[in-house]
Amino acid sequence: MYQLYLGQYDSSELEYDGFSNFVAEQTQSVLRFLDYNVQLSPSTFDPSVLVRVDGKAIVRIVEGCNAISVMILFVAFILAFSNGFLKTFSFIIAGILIIHVLNISRIALLTIGIMKYPEYEHLLHGTIFPLIIYGTVFALWIFWVTKFTTNVSKTTS
Repeated sequence: MYQLYLGQYDSSELEYDGFSNFVAEQTQSVLRFLDYNVQLSPSTFDPSVLVRVDGKAIVRIVEGCNAISVMILFVAFILAFSNGFLKTFSFIIAGILIIHVLNISRIALLTIGIMKYPEYEHLLHGTIFPLIIYGTVFALWIFWVTKFTTNVSKTTS
């Protein structure tokens, strides 16, 4: 279904998906709240949104930055260990919101980090921030399995 959604956008025409734009706008709001002079503009070389601070492009938000694939992975795991509709649905909604807020914070902090410490861009983007978002998803999975699913060994004895 996600591929069908993405298929609406023509990457050869530098079109990016609406949710990535939504993420960019929310990141802009967070950075403006933190008193940064932020503008968004479409990239002229790939389907992405450029985040500019004081007119200088700092980061670009591509489809992979919107965390939808992480949310899909999260939901698939929760559904695999579902335990009643209401509990499962509520946990999925809460988890998606946590992942989304964390992702917006991640992009905002990454932008600030790259501005202040450009020499650490690869470490920040490639290691630290993925570790935080995937670590959070893993923690949510562990929480779900230990607190909300029925222990199979207890039910079979």
